[in-house]
Amino acid sequence: MKEERFKKAEFAAWIGIVGNIVLAIVKGFIGYIANSKALIADAVHSASDVVGSLAVLIGLRAARKPPDEDHPYGHGKAESIAAIVVSIIMFVVGLEVASASFETMREPLAAPGVIAIYAAIISMVVKEAMFRYKYKLGKRLNSQALIANAWDHRSDVYSSLAALVGIGGAVLGGKLGIPLLLYLDPLAGIVVSVLVLKMAYNILKESVHNTLDHVIHEEDAKELVDAVEKVDGVISVDQLFAREHGHYVIVDVKVGVNPNISVEKGHAIGKEVKHTLMNQFEHVQDVMVHINPYSGEFGNDNQPEVFH
Repeated sequence: MKEERFKKAEFAAWIGIVGNIVLAIVKGFIGYIANSKALIADAVHSASDVVGSLAVLIGLRAARKPPDEDHPYGHGKAESIAAIVVSIIMFVVGLEVASASFETMREPLAAPGVIAIYAAIISMVVKEAMFRYKYKLGKRLNSQALIANAWDHRSDVYSSLAALVGIGGAVLGGKLGIPLLLYLDPLAGIVVSVLVLKMAYNILKESVHNTLDHVIHEEDAKELVDAVEKVDGVISVDQLFAREHGHYVIVDVKVGVNPNISVEKGHAIGKEVKHTLMNQFEHVQDVMVHINPYSGEFGNDNQPEVFH
């Protein structure tokens, strides 16, 4: 199942790479011949998405590696790092688009060609389809890198919408002889940059949070606690940590058992706890079990303490 997960995720990354290359070339060419600064800015955004999708692909392949001596907990955080790389690329592109748009407003302006409107509409449709596909797949596979890449596609939808409004207004200004409306094209480029920067910040914030040994919330860990409590010999679940490592979690759990049983029996209960969690929950990569002699001292009415 894990091998199938990576194959699906890599296929989605390749769709993003090929799709963005085609869109960047088409929008860049049409933006040039139609003299649309907004569409050219949008093309630059799509070109940056190629780099972002490549970062996701590299992150997925790194996360695919099994645990080794230097990384006993696996390489799952490579996906979070890939998401951070995507956000940084988006920041750079957002600033570059803003700078280019401001420079354009200082030059003589001309109305863009109508063909730029069609290019922006096609880009919106394609990018929205890519967003929905990658977002649903990222949620299903619990891949932070794919989800970040999906939101990058959604930011392209917004930027194409802003470009469409700016291009349409500028075209209308050219036909009606209203010079002021010509500024809507480069102004749309500035709006695009703001949207890209905002999306980049949100992705970066979430990715950094998950990279710093984030522990899943109590409501998400409850099913793990419930499963451990059903293991024969477990009297109480004293503590449970489930640390996120990309698409999987590492569980640290302390369980209370009868203090009069043998060490061998306690060890057997611990092994059963580990096997139960790893067999019932696909996202559990490994489990560390600590056996406590039950004395009723932990928790309230023997309820577990789940730290987050």
